Amino acid sequence: MFDVIVIGGGVVGGLVMREATKYQLKVCLLEKEGDVCMGASKANSGIVHAGYDAKPNTLKAKFNVLGNKMMGELCRELGVKYVNNGSLVIAFDEEEKRTLSALKERGQVNGVEGLEIIDKERLHGLEGNLSPDAIAALYAPTAGTVCPYGLTIAAIGNAMDNGGTLYTDYEVVAIKKDTDGYCVQAKDGRETKAKVVVNCAGYHGGKIARMIGDDYPISGRKGEYILVDRACSGYLSHTVFCTPTEKGKGILVTRTVDGNIMFGPTAEEVDEMDASTSVDGLAFVQDRAKRICKNPPLRHAITSFAGVRAYASTRDFIVKESDASQGFFHCIGIESPGLTAAPALAQYVVEKLISRRLPLKKRKDFDGRRAPDYFFKDLSREEQNALIKKDAAYGRVVCRCEGITEGEIIRAIRENPPAKDIDGVKRRTRTGMGRCQGGFCQPVVAQLIAKERGVPIEEVTKKGKGSYLLTGVTK
Repeated sequence: MFDVIVIGGGVVGGLVMREATKYQLKVCLLEKEGDVCMGASKANSGIVHAGYDAKPNTLKAKFNVLGNKMMGELCRELGVKYVNNGSLVIAFDEEEKRTLSALKERGQVNGVEGLEIIDKERLHGLEGNLSPDAIAALYAPTAGTVCPYGLTIAAIGNAMDNGGTLYTDYEVVAIKKDTDGYCVQAKDGRETKAKVVVNCAGYHGGKIARMIGDDYPISGRKGEYILVDRACSGYLSHTVFCTPTEKGKGILVTRTVDGNIMFGPTAEEVDEMDASTSVDGLAFVQDRAKRICKNPPLRHAITSFAGVRAYASTRDFIVKESDASQGFFHCIGIESPGLTAAPALAQYVVEKLISRRLPLKKRKDFDGRRAPDYFFKDLSREEQNALIKKDAAYGRVVCRCEGITEGEIIRAIRENPPAKDIDGVKRRTRTGMGRCQGGFCQPVVAQLIAKERGVPIEEVTKKGKGSYLLTGVTK
């Protein structure tokens, strides 16, 4: 019997789990897929928004600004890369420039610090590769970028290091309330019980809510992205947005924490978790990129991808106790700026919601620190040699594009939560994220997974059930 069950292993669910393990609570997280961070948290822009976009007095506005202030310290604790690079909303005409003034006023009401509207000369001094047609920008110095899947994996791993339990391949099909709390049933017949439950199921959050008698319609919007090789990292430093319209924020351009330039996303309504890319979607991204930038380095694109963002019909976050069932809490409809808001949302869920039903006593032995998953190439030559002396696996580079060693890959397979497949190793170490996209290192990674997990190499998958790399051995 657990005290708390969290449903959903994305960034919000992961941080709620970690926050709960700061207290004397027995905590469990249930994830539908074979690994954590398999939904929107693995495929988004990774932007830490300043907080000027959300309408005042909404949960989005409140938690965006709070989460922004928490993000830097949280990432330092968890060994996750974070860059405070600032953002620019650019205007191409006088009407858009007036919209910038409205955004600035809204941001100031929300409590965003340092906002200013800069002129054309200063704008192009900051970013020389923007279109010469851009005449002004709203500059937000508190904006940043973070690795979304790195943050999610580190949060859940840190929670597990502090006693939390993770169950994967746990597709919830029914939830029953009894005198002791809740029994959450999986499709494969497993049952997990807890005194309280937190619904952080993302796109499936509405489905989970209906299981206990609440009705919160959750819809999906797919966004397609193009990612450019790190060799072009000097092309841009800030995150650049177009002036938003009634149709949305439009395409953005940003540099990831690892130096890749990213263009996107599109915005397409979908009825399922469809993460496929399309010719039309990627053509749209390219067309808009050429409007924002001078000679965008699209010929250096190394991959494209898509993610589905869940949003509620209210167009605001739903963070509350169930109307139908006491001790059941919802944290759903977490669309943008959900990644930024996640640290503050997690704190609120535990301290203000769960505390209504369970006594909270701080643990003295909680350790919020976690070492980074990939680190070898950032060490000094002396530190590298010392580590290789202790473990020769760190002397063998597996991923040449990203400089990732065998030692880092083995660590990712063994740590909490363990990488079980090729993409799991990729998200933890960046193996396969470089120019060749795993063309050279993937066979070696598969061999290491097979060896560490004690399974035949034919059972190693790319991304979980059914995605086998090999079908047999030739004779």
